[in-house]
Amino acid sequence: MRIVVTGASGFLGQLLASALARAGTFGGVPISRLVLVDRVDPRGAVPEAGASVQTVRGELHEHLDALFAEPVDVLFHLAAAVSAECEADFDLGMRANVDVTRALLEAARAQSRSGGPVPRMLFASSVAVYGADPHLPLPAAVSETTLPVPRSSYGTQKLMCEQLIADCTRRGFLDGRVARLATVVVRPGRPNAAASGFLSGIVREPLAGLPAVCPVDPALEVALSSPRRTVEGILRVAEAERGTGPGRLEGPLPVNLPALTVSVADMLATLREVAGDEVADRVTLAPDPAVEAIVGTWPAVFDHRRAAALGLGPDPSFRSVLRDYLADHPDAVAAPPR
Repeated sequence: MRIVVTGASGFLGQLLASALARAGTFGGVPISRLVLVDRVDPRGAVPEAGASVQTVRGELHEHLDALFAEPVDVLFHLAAAVSAECEADFDLGMRANVDVTRALLEAARAQSRSGGPVPRMLFASSVAVYGADPHLPLPAAVSETTLPVPRSSYGTQKLMCEQLIADCTRRGFLDGRVARLATVVVRPGRPNAAASGFLSGIVREPLAGLPAVCPVDPALEVALSSPRRTVEGILRVAEAERGTGPGRLEGPLPVNLPALTVSVADMLATLREVAGDEVADRVTLAPDPAVEAIVGTWPAVFDHRRAAALGLGPDPSFRSVLRDYLADHPDAVAAPPR
């Protein structure tokens, strides 16, 4: 069982690599090699124990021949340019999100056509494939049968990749699975270029003793998922056997990973309750129309029946999300919350 993880130096990539190495198996089969790929040195993502780990540093498209020189059994494709980057630079988004994904699909297709194993591929997509269009309003609760109408280049690129993966799966080139991720909160470390990055920043920075800016109306509702729940969902969708019934992946549709619906105001109120006034007062409101134009079009309420059939559920509350962050990253907190 040889598994490749792209974007392995990213936040989720590191968590996923650690989870795979700790488990030592995938779908009950021992992992013989875990290959971690990123343009940034992925050695920091290498778990200390578990499967044999190989790291590959560089642009993904330049290493495809080497990655597929040995059979790839499972491929987790997490590498991507994020939302605000794609909105600012259309060509970057097309190269990083569409062209690289298509090259991966071609490599997987070549492997299966040459008599090698049909790779199982998990693609990390996004709820940004949905958008609020005045001519086609979103339903009260969005499901996988809701027509995606993305309102950003990032969402459009993710949807394009979903369709390519679906067609390659239909034709038997690979076994593609798509997990649509909600905004993951709280992300540790430095801010990234995602339009939704402020949702982590308004928690992470104040807890670290730093100021933070909220660029949207606090009444805005958003769909969130903790890192723990997100990685759990990615693995569950990837490992599920196809078929009907509980625990099985039915049909070709993507899976919207479960998300907690919460307003930004509720997030800030929870931060105040848990960490105190001094911490919460480090957040200032400064509306940014560019950010609101992207994040405000994303749905906040989801029908989770498809994910529930796989045994997945959303975080119970934002307080639990915040408590997870405090437990997992005590060194990132300037002073212990009360």
